[in-house]
Amino acid sequence: MDRLKIGIGSDHNAFEMKSQLKDYIESLGVEVIDFGCFSPEEIDYPTIAFDVANSIKESKIERGILVCGTGIGMAMAANKVPGVRAAQCHDTYSAERAQLSNNAQIITMGSKVIGIETAKKVVAEYLSVTFEGGNSARKIEQIMQKEAEFSK
Repeated sequence: MDRLKIGIGSDHNAFEMKSQLKDYIESLGVEVIDFGCFSPEEIDYPTIAFDVANSIKESKIERGILVCGTGIGMAMAANKVPGVRAAQCHDTYSAERAQLSNNAQIITMGSKVIGIETAKKVVAEYLSVTFEGGNSARKIEQIMQKEAEFSK
C-alpha cells in the first residue's frame, strides 16, 4: 500500500498551528503537502480550502487538514467543491466519526478554539481510521446524489 498523502492548509490565524501539525503528521510517517499559508501575514482562507479540496477531487491527495480561527470558514469553503466532504472536528470522537461514518476527506479545526495538543490528538484519530462503508455508505450516496442534482 502506498504511503498516505494528505494536504494541509491554514489562514494567518492558524499559521503557527498548521506548522506544528505539519511537523507532527510527518513524524507519523504521513506525506504532507503544504498548501499555505506560509507566513502569519493576513490571507483569505477560501483559496487555500479550494486548493486542498480540488487536490482531493483530482486524487492528488487522499485527505486534508484545514485550520483557520474557528474551522468554520474552511469547512464551508471546502464543502463547495463537488464531491468533497469536510467536517469540523474539535474532539477525537468527531474526528473518528467524520471518517468512519461520513467518509470525510477533510477535517477542519479552529486554532482559537482548541490548543495544539488537542489538535494533534484529533488529527491522529482521523488518520488512524478508514471508511468501511456499511450502513453509512448508503447515506453518503444519498448526499452525493443530491449534490449532483444541485450541480445540474
